[in-house]
Amino acid sequence: MEKQWNLIEVLRHSRHDWLNKLQIIKGNLDLNRIERTKEVINEIIIEAQHETNLSNLHIPCFAEVLLKTNWETHSFLLDYEVLQDTEVAKINDVMITDWTTSFFSCLDQAIETFHENHLSITIKLEPEGFRFFFDFSGIIRSKELIEKFLKEPNSVELGLVTKEFTESELAFEVFMPKL
Repeated sequence: MEKQWNLIEVLRHSRHDWLNKLQIIKGNLDLNRIERTKEVINEIIIEAQHETNLSNLHIPCFAEVLLKTNWETHSFLLDYEVLQDTEVAKINDVMITDWTTSFFSCLDQAIETFHENHLSITIKLEPEGFRFFFDFSGIIRSKELIEKFLKEPNSVELGLVTKEFTESELAFEVFMPKL
């Protein structure tokens, strides 16, 4: 059962994240590590720009999933990036959201729970639609589970192309044509 987030919970998690970032800045300033402080601030700016770009893609369900993923109990840390070279096209938000949510669930079951697992999603806007690049690094315990998921009809329908798949890395892309 998926947790329903209310406004208070979202604000609480967001405030917690911002306080953590401010503490990192303050700690580096206290240690007179000015260059590291500048790096942290630049990282925060880039992260905020990616959040803005994600929010402007007109795929609110998908954006919500990505924005709240690191607040939920997953066995991986997520980051994302939006590359915009073209005007935003309309794609099937529900389809990519449902597929991504199912992939996250499959990934949670297939990877080592207490390990530094990292998933990066890059979203590239193209004139014909959106291309999603998924890059995972960590420890994959059950390649079979992921292989089965990637061969399901929904994955095939999304034009999924696997680039790399080992016990420690998974890279593939999904293309969603514009409507």
